[in-house]
Amino acid sequence: MTLKKKIFLSSFANLITISILITAGYINLIEIKKEIGFLELSDDLRSQSLQLRRHEKNFFLYRDREEIRKVYNYLSELREVVSNSRVSYSKENLLDLELGIEEYTLIFKRIESIDGIFKNEFDEIRPLLLQNPPLLQIAETTYLEAPLVLADILAKHFPLNKGSPVIESLHELNTQIMALRKSGEDILNASNALDISARKHVGKHIKFLNTAAILLFPVILLIALGTSLIINHDILSRLKILTQAIEKTGKGEFSSLPIPAKEDEVGELIIKMENGLITRDKEIRKKNEELLLSKKLASLGTLASGVAHELNNPLNNVYLAAQTLSRKLNLDECPDIVNDSLNDVFVQTQRMKRIVSDLLLYSRQRVPELELINIVKFMEDLFWNLDSKGMMADVKYNIRGNKNIRVCTDSSLLQQVLINLCTNAVDAMGGDGTIEVTTREAQSHVDILLSDTGKGIPAEVIPKIFDPFFSTKDNGTGLGLTIVYSIIESLSGKIYVESAPDKGTTFSISLPGEKCLLKS
Repeated sequence: MTLKKKIFLSSFANLITISILITAGYINLIEIKKEIGFLELSDDLRSQSLQLRRHEKNFFLYRDREEIRKVYNYLSELREVVSNSRVSYSKENLLDLELGIEEYTLIFKRIESIDGIFKNEFDEIRPLLLQNPPLLQIAETTYLEAPLVLADILAKHFPLNKGSPVIESLHELNTQIMALRKSGEDILNASNALDISARKHVGKHIKFLNTAAILLFPVILLIALGTSLIINHDILSRLKILTQAIEKTGKGEFSSLPIPAKEDEVGELIIKMENGLITRDKEIRKKNEELLLSKKLASLGTLASGVAHELNNPLNNVYLAAQTLSRKLNLDECPDIVNDSLNDVFVQTQRMKRIVSDLLLYSRQRVPELELINIVKFMEDLFWNLDSKGMMADVKYNIRGNKNIRVCTDSSLLQQVLINLCTNAVDAMGGDGTIEVTTREAQSHVDILLSDTGKGIPAEVIPKIFDPFFSTKDNGTGLGLTIVYSIIESLSGKIYVESAPDKGTTFSISLPGEKCLLKS
């Protein structure tokens, strides 16, 4: 059982001990919650009622049609709130408010209708008022705000009697506006009454709850102290187990931690700690294996240097001897086996010389001589040289990027890297395709992306392509990409590869940018 469950059960035991008082308090709490909900409702109704009155006044002052729409919106919202609340709260004031809303809606619609009639009738007497522009402006702007005052002015200054349609419309407007204001006050008073009633009930229930809390406090305190002692004793025993587990991990005993029989937070923590430490131990062992492999490769490089040096001269002698033999013999008169053998000697000798050359290059990497070079111009010159030597076949190339980007590198070593990658790309595309080179500048480094449209590299092969002597070519030495990786590391850079079968391959090289400090 988890510690959380134990704490919960102890609290539940406290509730059982004082069940009667707690039940009463709980019921009272529900009532408070209900009254608070009604208090929120009444506050919402009061706020919407105030907004309704505000837009009503704005309409009478400014005659803005948008205010009419807002009045109807707030009436609709008030009607919806009251309708939804009638199920949960059986308050008489809600019925009064609902009736007030309907009455207000009818009066406002009548005012809107009379307003339209008045405007039509006012247009008929407008020519009379054109003689007095200030009065015309007053009439147009204040007829909703003070209709009786306007009626008296029109009757006094113009030949309009009390039976005039305009005068009658103004009197009717005044009557309906007064009724609307009274109805609005009724709505506001009803919402205020709801608010006062809700606050009164909430105060009553809170007072009862405070009294119950004062009585319950001593009992709850005693029970809480007792259960706390029990729970603390249990927690301390679990923490002791955790302490023992930590002591064992300090000694490196990750797989023999004392897993508690009880399933709780301590047990889960120990299991997670064990799994995490085992994973970390595996990672450390993997890093140690990689370090050991690096040392072995270094030793292999030293051995390869000696072997390559010893093989280089005999291979040259064999190659020269084969050339001398081919010149002395009349190959046209020799049997086919002699011609085939000589050709095989030439081909295999050339292959061995290439292997020896790669071994020497792998084992004798020089210290980079860093300089700032324009990478785009560097790539353009490189492709031009490759193309002029016929190494590009039918492959097209495209270089994109800022032409002013410079990198901090060794130009000859970088040339060796790029020639190797371009040669591999040409082979992968079968001598026909496109090589895309993209350069982009980041904060402190420059990325060079070299992509081809070749057959791609299988996913299971990608992790091995930089390993020494690993090759997918029948006549490959398996050192080309290893040398590339080693050179990029010596240039304080990084290289990544992304590829998929039939979707091409992209090598991403990251080198220090122009802001790097050149080393002597």
